[in-house]
Amino acid sequence: MDPKEVEIPGNSDPNQPGGRISHLALDIGGSLIKLVYFSTNYDVDDEVGRSGKKSFGVSNGNRDHPVLKGRLYFVKFETSKINDCLEFIQNKQLHLGGYRHLEAPPIDKTIIKATGGGAYKYADLFKEKLGISLDKEDEMDCLVGGVNFLLKAVHQEAFTYMDGQKEFVQIDHNDLYPYLLVNIGSGVSMLKVDGDGKFERVSGTNVGGGTFWGLGRLLTNCKNFDELLELSHRGNNRVIDMLVGDIYGGTDYSKIGLSSTTIASSFGKAISDNKELQDYRPEDLARSLLRMISNNIGQISYLNALQFGLKRIFFGGFFIRGHTYTMDTISVAVHFWSKGEAKAMFLRHEGFLGALGAFRSYDKHGADDSLVHQLMQPFPTTSCLAGDKICSPPNGELNENESIECSVYAS
Repeated sequence: MDPKEVEIPGNSDPNQPGGRISHLALDIGGSLIKLVYFSTNYDVDDEVGRSGKKSFGVSNGNRDHPVLKGRLYFVKFETSKINDCLEFIQNKQLHLGGYRHLEAPPIDKTIIKATGGGAYKYADLFKEKLGISLDKEDEMDCLVGGVNFLLKAVHQEAFTYMDGQKEFVQIDHNDLYPYLLVNIGSGVSMLKVDGDGKFERVSGTNVGGGTFWGLGRLLTNCKNFDELLELSHRGNNRVIDMLVGDIYGGTDYSKIGLSSTTIASSFGKAISDNKELQDYRPEDLARSLLRMISNNIGQISYLNALQFGLKRIFFGGFFIRGHTYTMDTISVAVHFWSKGEAKAMFLRHEGFLGALGAFRSYDKHGADDSLVHQLMQPFPTTSCLAGDKICSPPNGELNENESIECSVYAS
């Protein structure tokens, strides 16, 4: 579907102090819960907010719609702390921003779009605590739908990062497909994407973000993922990793193209060091672990891209978190194995791809008197308000629990 013509039905709570909520969508993974929701303090655009008069746009060529301006919010919680997520939804009354089956029993009327394995695992909990039903959307469909929308619609969504240099990539919408999408969550899925709704999961690995988090907790006693990432930033993996130079007396193995600084064996020095776990700094352990997992994901990704003749590789998922060392490690791996022919590309909204795909899936529902229809409003890339073109934060980054301005049409 063209991102300029995405209809997203919704309903509002007139007593909601923060404005209209339309809609909430969830991606409940094994490690993290991601939320996306739209909220506005005005029922219509600024002109309407000031004068009470409606300003109309046109969608599908035959219907007039007042413009709603607001913000699209991105929030995450650890899945192990799902009660914090439920409390957040309850306090902000986000669960009122769903859609309704008019013929369903009252207890089943309010329905929220959700994806991920947790949409099945925690469905009863959401009904018990919030009185809502989760309408389960396919995880891979949502993932690909979210990425395709962002790559076509969001200004400066994709970028490369290598040797400390970040460069945004201009995407030619007519030459987007095919590409390889590498989603790094608790595990890793690799999908060959050929178009809207056209994709195939071609590979994956069980060594992903959950591996880093789980092993990291055992090795360092860090309590959460962000703490572990921050710890790795201060570490030195060469204290623990065995390098080519360690084997070849400080020299390169130039005959096969290996520099002295190439990692020959992750954690390899622990074999010969007469040390116990407590003798190593947690920072160095975290750094080595991050390097090991990122290197392997980069290598496996490129080999799959090579198999299918793909030059574009997009990396998403909350494992990356905009962490420069992680991105640099993946980029170096792709560059090394491809001999510079392929580039790793990253996404600003990397962790919310599935949630955004679930959010967009509201457009599947038809009109009735209980629904408020919304259409993502296309604006020039230079505009400060956009729906199809979403504004970039000043520094080009989107951190956790932030929002972006957008506009929608409402009938």
